[in-house]
Amino acid sequence: MSDEPKFFEDYEIGESFVTPGRTITETDVVTHAMHSGDWQPHHTDAEFCKTQPFKKPIAHGTLTFAFSVGLIFRAESANPNVMNYGYDKIRFPALVFPGDTIKVEVKITAKKDHHKIKTHGLLTQTETTVNQRGETVAFVEHILFVTRRTPLD
Repeated sequence: MSDEPKFFEDYEIGESFVTPGRTITETDVVTHAMHSGDWQPHHTDAEFCKTQPFKKPIAHGTLTFAFSVGLIFRAESANPNVMNYGYDKIRFPALVFPGDTIKVEVKITAKKDHHKIKTHGLLTQTETTVNQRGETVAFVEHILFVTRRTPLD
């Protein structure tokens, strides 16, 4: 992890890193329900969950996503040259339960010029969140708006 902010030109397709882990707690799930207003019974009603195939409350997909974003910020120094441009293909292919520990595998998969703004480029990084068993529990293509060291003509 470098303390020098990177510019668009400094990123390479294929570069990657893995974040530290974080264990999801029951408190996390309830707090997320409070913040989001999503009190669906499969997140917060243990008795209901006993009637479902997964048998116990599950974390919200949006909680998994939000914590994944936070883990990435824990792994990288703040960079004033990078801003969020958007997310594509958000998926939650496996459930997360309180007690699961997640981490994020991040990889730069594409670089391109911004179609209008010559001072910036667009990076795509895949962010694959896995649990302690290595199962993918979330996947997203994250588009980043990154300052160029040298603007295009």
